[in-house]
Order: sequence, then structure tokens, then C-alpha cells
Amino acid sequence: MKICFVGKGGSGKTTLAALFARHLIAGPAADHPAAPPLLAIDADINQHLAAALGAGEEEAVLLPALGDHLPEIKEYLRGDNPRISSAAAMVKTTPPGRGSRLLTIGGPNPIYDALVRDVGGVRLAVTGPFATEDLGVACYHSKVGAVELLLNHLVDGPGEYVVVDMTAGADSFASGLFTRFDATFLVCEPTLRSVGVYRQYVGYAREFGVAVHVVGNKIDDESDLEFLRGHVGDDLLTWIGRSSYVKAAERGRPAPIASLEPRNRAALELMRATVDAARKDWVTYTRQAVEFHLRNANAWANDRVGENLAAQVDPDFVLGPELLVR
Repeated sequence: MKICFVGKGGSGKTTLAALFARHLIAGPAADHPAAPPLLAIDADINQHLAAALGAGEEEAVLLPALGDHLPEIKEYLRGDNPRISSAAAMVKTTPPGRGSRLLTIGGPNPIYDALVRDVGGVRLAVTGPFATEDLGVACYHSKVGAVELLLNHLVDGPGEYVVVDMTAGADSFASGLFTRFDATFLVCEPTLRSVGVYRQYVGYAREFGVAVHVVGNKIDDESDLEFLRGHVGDDLLTWIGRSSYVKAAERGRPAPIASLEPRNRAALELMRATVDAARKDWVTYTRQAVEFHLRNANAWANDRVGENLAAQVDPDFVLGPELLVR
């Protein structure tokens, strides 16, 4: 299952993404006897997920970046798909087809070998920071494009998880990336600015059938909950209260996830149950990938590549687990 965390900058989405990933792999539990296959991806322009998972500053800086290896990623995923003339002709929305190489969460594959590292017990890939040399010559979407390509080619199943920390606000709507998830958790503080981001995000998402689950954060008392309920209604799934556990971790004193306050741990478990109950729809997943690819082709990609990228679409291809056993 593919999961993303979105919300206003400073709302705590990176912290919650890290807590949720650590909760998923914590096991054992009665209904989760072993740690599941899991991949975390930092797709935020502010690269803080590694630190939230417990990496030191030097370790975080040395992590290899997806955005620095786009040519290699494209070449691998292209495989021998006859509809793609070259790796250079692939763009962030290029969908898979017959001959493309598909990914699973557990791998192994050369992309994971080169670009995924264990951080605090969580397998993590990062897009890489937006560097000074990028100013004026690149946009962050060129780096996040690696994430969209990976998710377009990834086949996941029950009990497997990809946890993606997205860039703040509604910036992900610049491509089809927001449709790549089985569950979208929008982290919302009890403030008007945070609720404003919720309204902006949910307005876009519902046009494409994307369900948004609001997770309240930094909740102090019942008045905070009443404020959120008044603004987000039934979209409020659960909430995280002010946490001495999180405060200690942010001050350099991390502890096992089992030490998290019971009420907050229960909220993470409800989030897991919500993800596990989501229905996979590979036909819609493939159709939306194609739809956004054609939009991007017509808007800019045909001119940039010098080809009609609609020809990359394999009309009879549907991504799904049955392709892994052929």
C-alpha cells in the first residue's frame, strides 16, 4: 500500500511520517507478527525525514539522492519497452508498458542497491535537497519526478508499505503524483492556516477520487478537536496529542516507538488499519497515470523531448501483481 503525508509546512507531517513508518516496522503484534516490507521516501523540498528517523546530520547529508540519478533510474525502468525510444525520452509521468521493468517494495534491484539506505531500521530513499546550483536552472519537480517514476512502476500488495513524505502545501498537484497513493494523510494543526491548506488540497483531490484522511496534530485539549471538527468534519480520522516522546526525540533523545504515549500509538494503529482497509484499483491507477502523462506531454514534454510522447502509452497494459508472475 502506498501512503503519503501532506500538509502545511511546520504542521508535523515529517514527524508523523517517521512515527508511522517506525510503528509499521515495530512488530511483533497479534495481527502483525513480523515487520512488513516497507520503503520510506523523502519527497519534501526540505529533506528532514532522515533526521526524524534518527539519522545524524553527517549521515543524512551523505545519503544518495534519487534526483541525482535520474538517467540511471530511467534506463533501468525502461527495460526493453519498445514504445520508449531512449531513457532520455522518459519524463516523470512516463507510464510502464510491456517490456518495462517493474519494482516491488522489497526488491532487490539496482535502484534500491544504489539509492536506498537503512536509517533507524527503516529503508529510506531521498530525492535530495534543492541546492544552490539548481537556482534559476531547475525546479524541484525535476527531482520529485524520480519518485513519480518509481511509483508508476511499483507493484505492491497487502501488508507492504511505501511511506512518502511529500512537499508542503498543494505543490504536488503540479503533476499526477498526488494520485499515486492508496491513502493520503493530511496533517492538520488546529489553526486557520493549516485548515486553509486542507481546503486547498481536498478541493483538488476529490476531483480525482483521492480520499483524504485528516490527522490532527499538536492537539492540546477538546477545544482544539472542536475547531478541527468544525472545519474538516468527517475527514478527521484521528489526532496526535502534544507528545513528550516527540519533544525528547527532537532534542536528541530518541526512544523505541513502544515508548510513545498509548493514545498516540493507538492513533498510529488506526491509521494502519485505515491503510489496510483501502481497496486497490489497478485499472484506475493505470488510467490516471496515462491521463497525467498525456496532459504533461501536450503541455510541455513533447516540445522538450522532441517526440510525441503519447506514443509511449501501451493501450492494453494494466499495472498489477499478476504481471510479477509471468
